[in-house]
Amino acid sequence: QVQLVESGGGLVQAGGSLRLSCAASGRTFRDYAMAWFRQAPGKEREFVAAVSWSGSSIYYADSVKGRFTISRDNAKNTLYLQMNSLKPEDTAVYYCAADRYEYYSGTYYSWGQGTQVTVSS
Repeated sequence: QVQLVESGGGLVQAGGSLRLSCAASGRTFRDYAMAWFRQAPGKEREFVAAVSWSGSSIYYADSVKGRFTISRDNAKNTLYLQMNSLKPEDTAVYYCAADRYEYYSGTYYSWGQGTQVTVSS
């Protein structure tokens, strides 16, 4: 069982930056990969980025590659998403998710409640 709590969302102007955090509790944090997803109004939830248990394997959606950076601190049981050069189309609720396995498998068994990111033009 893993509990996930996101924070760090807010309102920012286009071109600005935000850093999201996801605090995990319950199951040992280093036992599983983690990912970020987002869902914009009227759209389906989409994959943003994923990181393996050690941080050695990282994946990004093409839409955020070069602008977003996913990382994790296993000592603090926390996942991060540094978002730079934000665009209005990045506006969405951002969710963190715990993968079932140590490396990215695309199957998730726990989700956070989400944090709103709004980018104004």
